[in-house]
Amino acid sequence: MVQPLGRGKVAVLVLLLIGAGLYAGIAFSMKVTDQPEFCGSCHVMYEAVRTHQVSPHANLACNECHAPETGVPKIVFKARAGTKDIYQNTLGDVYDVIHASDKTKDVVNDSCIRCHFMTILNVSEKMVEAKPYCTDCHRSVPHMSKLPISERRVSDE
Repeated sequence: MVQPLGRGKVAVLVLLLIGAGLYAGIAFSMKVTDQPEFCGSCHVMYEAVRTHQVSPHANLACNECHAPETGVPKIVFKARAGTKDIYQNTLGDVYDVIHASDKTKDVVNDSCIRCHFMTILNVSEKMVEAKPYCTDCHRSVPHMSKLPISERRVSDE
């Protein structure tokens, strides 16, 4: 005869199932909200997504550059940024031009360095001191400007 599970074991099993469900839900939502289709669903971001899709970085998800790499820092960063964006776009003034905060610039710069580490080794210290963010010189790389492709440059002056 099969022994019934005790209350403690049932509670642990239920908690494990709830934890697995929460983990799966968070993982799914993190993946979905990283994608250009999600980001471009907001009219303010449409141009950024469109220009990203014709850039050399088109194969990357938005948050491969715009959020910390993984884990709790990524979740916290996305929650803060998402809450701010929702508030700004529903109750605040919608900006014509999106300007990155210093925190976002730091995250994007870390992403550039993570992927382009070998190239960055060849950049002189004086250049880094003069222009601390990769996007100070390479502003139009991930989001190409509105110029025709034949007239676009890798870096801005």
